[in-house]
Order: sequence, then structure tokens, then C-alpha cells
Amino acid sequence: MLRGIRAALPELDLIRVQDTSFSGVTDEQLLEEAARQGAVLLTHDVKTIPKYAYARIHAGLAMPGVIEIPQDAPIGEAIAELVIYLGAGIPDDFANQVKYLLTG
Repeated sequence: MLRGIRAALPELDLIRVQDTSFSGVTDEQLLEEAARQGAVLLTHDVKTIPKYAYARIHAGLAMPGVIEIPQDAPIGEAIAELVIYLGAGIPDDFANQVKYLLTG
């Protein structure tokens, strides 16, 4: 999926958590680092990340945004929708929000 997004939006600054020193940290730590970097988090973790993202919002902490992508989402559809979201959006469009892709 990452390759498809990069092909459509080569100017987008995108990294995988698995390729950083943050691989394996808690969800709270990951969201804290995303906030520190001002990075929108793309995730398949629909069970716990939203809970912690909303907790940050309610606590008045920075939360640059989360985009949830179901694990079983068709890759082509997910890429197409992400390209629209990320290509047309600006960072403020995602601040303090959890967006769900391909939910019907």
C-alpha cells in the first residue's frame, strides 16, 4: 500500500513505524511522537488507537490526526481513498480527528 501512495503522491513525507525506533512502543507513546512531529498517523489498529487518540483530544493534548484503514480493506480502494484524503487535505483538516476509510 505504501508504494501505491508514494507513487501517487511522491511529495508526501511518509514513513512506516516499523522502520523507526518507535516500532513496538505503546499506542500512547506512538501518538505522543506523532504529535511531537505533527504527523498524521495511518493505522490498521481500529481497536486501541482511536481510544488513545480520543483520550488525547479530551485531555487537551496535541493530536494531529489518525486515519483508520481496516486490515481487510481492498488495497486499491484504500490507496485511492488515501490519495484523495492526503492529496487534497492540509494538516489542519486532520487535527483532533479520527477518520475511518472504507466504512461503507
